[in-house]
Amino acid sequence: MEGVGGDAASAVAPLGKWRNDFSKAFQYYLDRSTPHPVQRWLGTLVVAAIYVLRVYYVEGFYIVSYGLGIYVLNLLIGFLSPKVDPELEGLDGASLPTKGSDEFKPFIRRLPEFKFWYSITKAFCIALGMTFFSMFDVPVFWPILLCYWIVLFVLTMKRQILHMIKYKYVPFTIGKQKYTGKKPSPSGSAMPRD
Repeated sequence: MEGVGGDAASAVAPLGKWRNDFSKAFQYYLDRSTPHPVQRWLGTLVVAAIYVLRVYYVEGFYIVSYGLGIYVLNLLIGFLSPKVDPELEGLDGASLPTKGSDEFKPFIRRLPEFKFWYSITKAFCIALGMTFFSMFDVPVFWPILLCYWIVLFVLTMKRQILHMIKYKYVPFTIGKQKYTGKKPSPSGSAMPRD
C-alpha cells in the first residue's frame, strides 16, 4: 500500500516544483516590466486589439465583453479615486487639501498604476480565453448592452468628475512639478529703499 501512495506523492512533487519555478519566472519578468509603463500599456493595447478583433470576427461573446467593460469601469474608478476619500474618512490629517492655503499632500491612488495595468491585462487575457469556449457565447441583443454600458459609464464618470472638482484634486500629473515662486503684488512697483 505504501508504494501506491508514494507514487501519487512523487507524481505531485514535479508538478509543484514546475508551478513554483513558473511562478518565480513570471514574478521576475513582472518585476522587470515595472519601470517600463509605455511598453506595458502598448502590450495591453495589443491584447485588447486581439480581443476586439476576435469578438468582431466571431460575432459573439457580447456578454463576456459587457462583463469586461463593467470590470474595467470599476478598475478605472479605483484608479481615479484617492486612497483616503474625504467624504468617507474623518479628517485625521491624511485628507486632501481643500483650500489653497492647505499643505500640499500628494495624490495617492486607491488603485496604483501598476496594479491597474496588471488587472486590466489579466482581464483581457481571461476574456480572450473565454472566447474559445462556446458555453460563454450567450445570444443577446448587443446594442442594448452597449447602450446600458454607455449610460453606466457617463453617470459614473460624471459622479467621479464632480467629486474631483469638489475636493480639488487631479489624479494625473504630467512631468515634474515646478516651483514658480511668489507672484508680484498687484499694487504696483515697490519703492526703492534708501
